[in-house]
Amino acid sequence: MAMRIDKDKITTQDELNEPAPMDQVEERVEAEMKELKGKAKKNVGDGLQDADLAREGERLEREGKREMEDAKRD
Repeated sequence: MAMRIDKDKITTQDELNEPAPMDQVEERVEAEMKELKGKAKKNVGDGLQDADLAREGERLEREGKREMEDAKRD
């Protein structure tokens, strides 16, 4: 017996306002890249004894971590 799909009972991700899995991965990748960029800037700032660059790196790293946590919850 063949199984049939009732098209009237299908609910799409758009109707549920759910992001597509590909979009979820993209958000996590962008957050991770921001965190890595922040770590790199912090390390360069520390090496050059540039306090402003080190602070900018720390800020980016914190933002990246926060965005990663938000992406994991969604």
